[in-house]
Amino acid sequence: MGYPIDATLAAGDYGTGLSGNYIPEIWSGKLLEKFYTATVFTAISNTDYEGEISSQGDKVIIRTVPAITISEYKVGMTLNYERPKGDTVELLIDKGKYFGFVINDVEKKQADVAYVDKWAEDASEQMKINIDRGILADIPADSHADNAGAASGKISGSVELGAAAADGSAAIALAKTTIIDKVVECGLVLDEQDVPETGRWMVLPSWACTRIKLSELKDASLTGDGKSTLRNGRTGMIDRFEIFNSNNIIPVTEGSVKCYNSIFGHKSALTFASQLTENELIPNPNDFGKLMRGLQVYGYEVIHPESMGTLYCKAA
Repeated sequence: MGYPIDATLAAGDYGTGLSGNYIPEIWSGKLLEKFYTATVFTAISNTDYEGEISSQGDKVIIRTVPAITISEYKVGMTLNYERPKGDTVELLIDKGKYFGFVINDVEKKQADVAYVDKWAEDASEQMKINIDRGILADIPADSHADNAGAASGKISGSVELGAAAADGSAAIALAKTTIIDKVVECGLVLDEQDVPETGRWMVLPSWACTRIKLSELKDASLTGDGKSTLRNGRTGMIDRFEIFNSNNIIPVTEGSVKCYNSIFGHKSALTFASQLTENELIPNPNDFGKLMRGLQVYGYEVIHPESMGTLYCKAA
């Protein structure tokens, strides 16, 4: 794996403000606080099968619980016995993200802030955001067939959760007057799959969460929260769902319409395993100073598709 370090960098190319152009008036003893996109994957997944991960390419074998057959009984009948055998699912640790940056000795001496710590912290946060965005883009297609599309609902088939179309016409339009009804219908979809009520979640784009806050649920008594959603900035609980606001749902543009794969489900649906396997300082062979780099390996798998659904939506 190569690292983006160029041995031909000029002295001033290591970063404005930490090179020969260092300006104390600008770097006045502190760095601006950086606001990071909220990540949700750790809240909507489980790490029950993380096991021991040492490198990319490892895998965790997950044993599923088999369904036991229930039979009718009559007095005097001969009983039938089955041999339960559960399937296995492989959680592959087949993905990796890394960061690498230069720490120049001269620049480090000139700086009056602990910029290396700040850069490492920033790299860690950016790593989370990058992984979060990838998961939210990848897993909607893994929802159970009864939990997505125009006729969702394993029993009723009566819930409209939207579908792709060239002009965006088949996506569900969410307005402040309709969004709560749609959330409740998503709850029905999970009910018909016998998904546990505790531990349910839903991830919505920011504009959709704003519509919830503008709906009748701005009254705290309707959400069950201690404060109004307008006062505390938290979307809260709606029909057994913990609602998460995310800017990491990548929109799909159909014509001129932006559509979003908003997922909902239970923590049993998605499993995630990760480990920062490398985090080190090494001598810079081309200059005075060090190279800092880190490698995080991870994998995720939807192991219970029936516990997850996809709402394909757009702003009304």
